[in-house]
Amino acid sequence: QVQLVESGGGLVQPGGSLRLSCATSGFTFSSYAMHWVRQAPGKGLEWVAILNSGGTTTYYADSVKGRFTLSRDNAKNTLYLQMNSLKSEDTAVYYCGKSGASWSIDYWGQGTQVTVSS
Repeated sequence: QVQLVESGGGLVQPGGSLRLSCATSGFTFSSYAMHWVRQAPGKGLEWVAILNSGGTTTYYADSVKGRFTLSRDNAKNTLYLQMNSLKSEDTAVYYCGKSGASWSIDYWGQGTQVTVSS
């Protein structure tokens, strides 16, 4: 079955960096675009970024553009999110998602907590 497992979250000071990973199994990773989505405390889901199957095209939410970088290693079936210049408003649970039809998300990971605080 499809499995997505995020890791790499934690507590970081403002201005710091974190790298999230999403290890996948149960599907042909290299054939699908992948997303990151986040949910801040008390708020709804916010889409963060998407990377196409070949790793050549990426789109970012305006809130993270220039600070976050999405990448993938198709040999390791793993998606990454490099987060730099972190702000308190980046505090959220971060989820990776497998893209289905029309780049919608059809499978989700369990999430990893990122807390940006001094």
